[in-house]
Amino acid sequence: MKALLCKEFGMPDTLVLEDLPALNAEAGKVVISIKACSVNFPDTLIIRNLYQFKPALPFSPGGEVSGIVKEVGEGVKHLKVGDKVFAMTGWGGMAEEVLVDARRVFPMLPKMDFVTAASVMYNYGTSYHALKDRAELKAGETLLVLGAAGGVGLAAVELGKLMGATVIAAASSDEKLTICQEKGADFTINYTNEDLREKIKSITESRGVDVIYDAVGDKYTEPALRSIAWKGRYLVVGFAAGEIPKIALNLALLKGCAIVGVFWGQFAEKEPAQNFKNIQELAGYFMKGGLRPHIHKLYSLAEAADSLNDLMNRKVVGKAVVVMSDDVQMPSYEVTQTPQQEIKPVAQASKEGETLIFKDLAALKNHIGNPLGISDWQTLTQDKINAFAAATLDDQWIHVDEEKAKLSPFGKTIAHGFLSLSFSPKFMYEMFKVESAKMGLNYGTNKVRFISPVPVGSRVRMKATLKDVEDIQPNGAKLIIDAVFELEGSEKPACVAELLSVVYE
Repeated sequence: MKALLCKEFGMPDTLVLEDLPALNAEAGKVVISIKACSVNFPDTLIIRNLYQFKPALPFSPGGEVSGIVKEVGEGVKHLKVGDKVFAMTGWGGMAEEVLVDARRVFPMLPKMDFVTAASVMYNYGTSYHALKDRAELKAGETLLVLGAAGGVGLAAVELGKLMGATVIAAASSDEKLTICQEKGADFTINYTNEDLREKIKSITESRGVDVIYDAVGDKYTEPALRSIAWKGRYLVVGFAAGEIPKIALNLALLKGCAIVGVFWGQFAEKEPAQNFKNIQELAGYFMKGGLRPHIHKLYSLAEAADSLNDLMNRKVVGKAVVVMSDDVQMPSYEVTQTPQQEIKPVAQASKEGETLIFKDLAALKNHIGNPLGISDWQTLTQDKINAFAAATLDDQWIHVDEEKAKLSPFGKTIAHGFLSLSFSPKFMYEMFKVESAKMGLNYGTNKVRFISPVPVGSRVRMKATLKDVEDIQPNGAKLIIDAVFELEGSEKPACVAELLSVVYE
């Protein structure tokens, strides 16, 4: 097989095209006959030894491919020879074959071509995670995209518009900005010949932008950050313009804004369930024709080094794609405009004092993975301990006999472990409510672990995070809540639990 190899770190012109032996599958891995490999900014870093992942020499750049499964290793169940797939390989993609962990390989969608399949995961996965999970972009907000004509930038423009935002696209030429307008940008800024800060001020009537998606860094970061609205979110996505900027943190203080890192690769690794959910949602939008990558140009494998040079020199609008054979052609689809808000905006919880208020179950679902809050302290008095013992028919002396308990290792009575847990309904009522709910049931736990004994007179409170929301028919949802019951004055909690609660609309 042929492969473009990095045998020494350097610029694209140091890469060499060589013949290598065919690859063989290993346990848990598959060999893919590559049809297309898209070109991404990390490819330009990895060949110069500037990326966070550092493969051993020699290797082929190219981390996003599509093709056909040639061979399946032992233990792989969800793939078979002949399957059309796309994969996130990290590197190795600018070759006719690649050996990749089967967990990084996904079936292609029906009717999807190889060029499109090799061009969606990195760009749309990054931008959807950034806007949905990190920025929690809401309909009606203003989104500024720096580097809007690049692969991730165009995806952010497209997704931002679908999520109901007013989108300002900033790029380095009018030609690039024309493509951004085709993808739905409401306003454009050519930051080569226009003052970025003054143009943002004019467009937003001095209010500033709610969310900034920054894939370029360098000299554009500071004027953009100075143009952010109160409580805005600044997404740090990449540094395609060269220099990693140094930010004066007083700007974040004065703007009351959040500077948020976006690292989709780590997100996919550490939060696979949420990432898979995002992929499923994106697949649905592709199936409906709502999302389409802009393909700049197709390059042969012999021209692959040119594709990297063009990306580094900022000549690429959208995606450059390396194809391994002449039968892989440019996709024939046209850019489509999907009605605004095809993707549901992220509903936000309001607050009533310290209580989170969710309008409905949809708003609750959009809170998955986020904190529900911290309850007030609850004191475990002897009266409460006695009442719990009577109610549960558990009258062990360590709970109810104060004189005898003085001789115990604790020196006083201790609460039954489940007593602290029994406060969870009260604590949850303090933390949140769902306005559309007609009925709610706090009915149990998936798992619980008691960490520390709770002596009489101790104070406990609950810290909770919404782990998941599962639909229940009809018109209901099961909430899975991660809870920590903190014990005042102790580094160790009283207990930790996965609580279950049901809400019906």
